[in-house]
Amino acid sequence: MPESTPWRAAVRSAARVRKPRNAWSALVPLIALAAGLLFTTTAKTADGTALREDRRPRLAQVVDEERNRVTASQQRARELAAAVKSQTDELARTDGPIRAESDRAKGMEPAAGFTALRGPGLTVRLDDAAQRPGERPDGVRPDDLVVHQGDVQAAVNAMWAGGAEAMSIMGVRVLSTSAVRCVGNTLLLHGRVYSPPFVITAIGDPSAMQRALGESDGVRLFKDAVDHFQLGYQETVEKDVTIPAFEGSSALRSAKVTS
Repeated sequence: MPESTPWRAAVRSAARVRKPRNAWSALVPLIALAAGLLFTTTAKTADGTALREDRRPRLAQVVDEERNRVTASQQRARELAAAVKSQTDELARTDGPIRAESDRAKGMEPAAGFTALRGPGLTVRLDDAAQRPGERPDGVRPDDLVVHQGDVQAAVNAMWAGGAEAMSIMGVRVLSTSAVRCVGNTLLLHGRVYSPPFVITAIGDPSAMQRALGESDGVRLFKDAVDHFQLGYQETVEKDVTIPAFEGSSALRSAKVTS
């Protein structure tokens, strides 16, 4: 009888090369169990939605909804104001004291900014530097390349000082109570946001307003930045321009009667 059959020799050879199981082999079932529990927990938490869903579209939708809501509220306010005016005019036809006060208020509307004005004037345009990403020179900060709140306010103040009779920013009538604020490189005016270039138009003597702009320290600083950082600044004399009536709220927190 032969010493061993071929299949027995094969079994003994396999037994000799077989290595003992190490610790990692024993941990494989535990790792698989933990992974299964993790996947199950993630599925229940997501509840059919993506855990890493990009929320930017939702944010844009919220912004659009709020903008539409503000627009609708403003339209409703205009309608109510028109209704109040209509009823006041109706009462003024038969009530002497109401008619007198109504006439007095109408006489103040042009000076208060509640009527459109037309005439010669000046337009000032301020713009960010036309720098593309990666083209900023060494040592130049991003803030050096944009128009700031103080730059717009300096131009506005100078034009008022130069005898401006009426003024608009981005086509919106501004009054002495109007606040010019910047959010980043955008302008916030009467609850609305505007992007550069920022356009300021005023009715008055163009030469007088140009002199006032030239004498303004704030405007001179901006013109220096124009030369150094290629910001945009332009003055345009207007032969005939229309400044719209003020359409915002006329409510005042405090007031002082002048003598």
